[in-house]
Amino acid sequence: MILLIFMISSCRSTRTPTQPPQPSLPEGEVEIIVPCSGPEFFTDAEVLRANSIGESIDLSVSKRKAMTDARAQLAASIQTTVKAVTDNYVRSSENNNDENLEERFESLNREVVSQELKGIRKICERYFRTPEGKYKTYVAIELSAQELVSAYHSRLKNIKGIDYDYEKLKETFEAQMLKQNQIDN
Repeated sequence: MILLIFMISSCRSTRTPTQPPQPSLPEGEVEIIVPCSGPEFFTDAEVLRANSIGESIDLSVSKRKAMTDARAQLAASIQTTVKAVTDNYVRSSENNNDENLEERFESLNREVVSQELKGIRKICERYFRTPEGKYKTYVAIELSAQELVSAYHSRLKNIKGIDYDYEKLKETFEAQMLKQNQIDN
């Protein structure tokens, strides 16, 4: 029996696993973790995302500030994406009404952004109280890229004089979302 215990204990490793070395920070610096931010809150091929922080002595005001700023960031991201999609689509299009189509997209942009921002989803919301007694709200929001393409399609198909290929538009939009995702990551 003693021999068995000796054999079992001798088979066990005496080495303790080592932790991978942590990157050293410059002297005097401290890493900061920001709630509702980081890679899981980046825009990807399927959703557009934005995050923000609001601060106030009133909790509801800090929430409103954070949401207002996040919506503004998301709206700007949508406008940039749609502008790139429009430019790429028109460049690759063989329609005779390219200028008309581009003008229509630009005029629809504000309307669709305003309408679609009502369909955002809040994916993170965290509240903190600072040592000074102020409230800080961290938020992250997202909007489905598919819903955005569908919104443009539903409006464009009802405009007389516009002839466009929905599948080609959708393909151009998806390519832009992938490109944007690669740039962000």
